[in-house]
Amino acid sequence: MPTRLAVRDISLFERPVPFAKPFRFGAVVINASVQAFVRVEIEIEGKARATGASAELMASKWFDKRPELSPQQTVDELRRSLSIARELYLSGNGFETAFGLHASRIAAQIEACAREDIPPLAAGFGPAEIDKAILDALLRFTDLSFFDGMNRNIAGIDARLSPDLENEDIAQFLARRRRLERVAIRHTVGLDDQVEGKGGVADVEENAGARYFKLKLNGDPEHDAARLIRIGKELATLPEDYAVTLDANEQYADLTALGALVDRLDRDGALAPIATKLLYIEQPMPRDIFRQSPLGALGARDFIIDEADDSYDAFPAARALGYRGISSKSCKGIYKSIVNATRAARWSADGAKFFIAGEDLTCQAGLGVQQDLALGALIGITHAERNGHHYVDGFADTPPAEAEAFRAVHPDLYVRDGDRVRLSIHNGDLLTGSLTMPGFAAGVHPVWTAMSPLQQPTARTPQEQKI
Repeated sequence: MPTRLAVRDISLFERPVPFAKPFRFGAVVINASVQAFVRVEIEIEGKARATGASAELMASKWFDKRPELSPQQTVDELRRSLSIARELYLSGNGFETAFGLHASRIAAQIEACAREDIPPLAAGFGPAEIDKAILDALLRFTDLSFFDGMNRNIAGIDARLSPDLENEDIAQFLARRRRLERVAIRHTVGLDDQVEGKGGVADVEENAGARYFKLKLNGDPEHDAARLIRIGKELATLPEDYAVTLDANEQYADLTALGALVDRLDRDGALAPIATKLLYIEQPMPRDIFRQSPLGALGARDFIIDEADDSYDAFPAARALGYRGISSKSCKGIYKSIVNATRAARWSADGAKFFIAGEDLTCQAGLGVQQDLALGALIGITHAERNGHHYVDGFADTPPAEAEAFRAVHPDLYVRDGDRVRLSIHNGDLLTGSLTMPGFAAGVHPVWTAMSPLQQPTARTPQEQKI
């Protein structure tokens, strides 16, 4: 029977993260960000207490891309999402399973955030981070690794939020999972990143030996095709075989524009180095029109959703529209990823092709990258967008002693490079061996005194929302 618990305390912190180089996706350029940290204390029913932690970058203008909002306003939405979730998770005096706690709060979280004009994707950020920290505490208390604990379904994940599944579907999926020992990195090429020459996409010092590449699109078929031709020429010089994915970040206005790009991929020989290596196209159109835009014949190419994944019913809706996959991101919720991975496995059992993909550039060295990497290694993601190390200089402004503590406990994941500790990439792969210690993929927690309390933006009133 899954362990029952109650949340006794939740502390929220943040730390600035300067970027080593600008990153542009869609219409947004990011030069710095802020990482959120969560520390929780839980009480196990009839037993003692335990502490757990999580971390995630608060990416601006991704969870909410509305043009009238500034980057700072969209980060403040994530802070409010965390604060609202904190109050909900601390409410109530009874004991519940870890998943039961999530399931009983998520609707109230979405509703409370909606009253402050915070959209569902951003609303889910707070519960996602608190859920990870709760799971970390639970696994530490039971002396289980993330992989062993999930095999046993220690969180009590069931189908109450996914009525298209049975409880047994999820339990059996988890029981059969085996940790991937290696997960390949997928190197992201931002819209402002260099293409040719030293520092370009084929430079091993730039791409860290990657065999998978994620190429950003800007929504203009002609511009994108021309840029992809340039990138394809460079990738064709790589000594090893490679594969690519394309990510539009909602920039294609409609099916007509998207069709123009796909037609070029199908017919233009100059695009063959991309088209013949293309695995899938990610979130081509805005989330607001996604459900009104069936892919039709375009579905001959594999498409996935990412920003449109803002609810537990998003993947079934995408399937009905011709999409084959969905992204997994721990910032969108570990339980939703597991439910969606169960769906993909069940739908594919009769020979159809459905899949879940790893899409998260924002995972920073430490808790963030380790917990998301472990999630992917559990649910079978063999390659994942993993470029936090590319746009950020190692552990950035993390205190050196904290970075060194992570390196000492996870020597297969980090390496000392001069005065910096960096992610260690082995022939284009990340290793998962050290993620098997008790807890959620981390043998050490951050130095809590070396960060600031989470800023508390004022809740927006209905009058302010109209302005």
